[in-house]
Amino acid sequence: MSECLLRPGRDSDAAGFIALIGACWAEYPGCILDVDGELPELRALASHFAAAGGALWAAEADGEIVGMVAARPVGDDAAHEICRMYVARPLRGTGLAQRLLDTAEAHARSAGAQRLVLWTDTRFDAAHRFYEKRGYVRQGAIRILDDISRSLEFRYAKPAQGLVVEMLDAAAAASAERRLAEILSRCVDTGASVSYLPPLAPEVARGFWRKVTSEVALGSRVLLVAWYEGRLAGTVQLDLGTPENQPHRAEVAKLLVDPAERRHGVGRALMLRAEQAAQRLGRRLLTLDTRAGDVAEPLYRSLGWQEAGRIPGYALDARRVEQDALFFWKRLERDRAAGRQTRT
Repeated sequence: MSECLLRPGRDSDAAGFIALIGACWAEYPGCILDVDGELPELRALASHFAAAGGALWAAEADGEIVGMVAARPVGDDAAHEICRMYVARPLRGTGLAQRLLDTAEAHARSAGAQRLVLWTDTRFDAAHRFYEKRGYVRQGAIRILDDISRSLEFRYAKPAQGLVVEMLDAAAAASAERRLAEILSRCVDTGASVSYLPPLAPEVARGFWRKVTSEVALGSRVLLVAWYEGRLAGTVQLDLGTPENQPHRAEVAKLLVDPAERRHGVGRALMLRAEQAAQRLGRRLLTLDTRAGDVAEPLYRSLGWQEAGRIPGYALDARRVEQDALFFWKRLERDRAAGRQTRT
């Protein structure tokens, strides 16, 4: 097959779009494509999206439609929806899906989108994995479609641009596990002191995040993640599982920034957001530990964290050499008179 050409979709592509969607749906038992009864817009899809202020793209190879995607504004909150994302089975894993999604996301950003959303059938497991690798996380309730396929759809979303930090619930945390495991592995491979030694097996990394998700569901842990220009770039946690006599304390844990996303202020934004979350939860004393000389140490000090002590030879580094650990604390207080938060 010749190289794929990405171009604007046309109404005259209707037969190709219908054939592609039909083939993709046929991979899943119970998915029935009824164009005239349920999706008549497929017969003039370019006009359909143009009327909604959006755009449509087609991937063509040897005169055949082998991929498609669309984007359109939704609501009044500067969000854009990614729609009709399909790739022919023989072309999956070739990078075509990445090119299509890159094109749709870039269009949405240029149109001022601050958030990207999409809906995907709960049966489309491969699509879920793809979107999750691209930084999308599950948000909101499942959508029930009154169609002959009895479709249920997950809603995925992510910030479109800028540096944004958000708290994840259990469903979002579960959908972020794959990308967070990738970040953890990359940090360990570059020598980060985060309880593991390289090489970190993928199943071990995923297992760690599954445990985090369960603790988020139980309410004993807060998970924050950061996106930079639409890419899930880092994370930090608040461990709320303190002893009975320490309800005012939380431990900051696993500050991780993808090595490819550093120097953008991601770590600082995560730490500041962790302080805000702790304040709202009534946790006014924060603690953490880190390897002496770690790249995060200057960040902690610049944010007002106080060193409490050092333990020599506390943990091994990537070379299996013993390294000291530093313990830090920070107290968060509220100035009741002025209504302002002060940090010491």
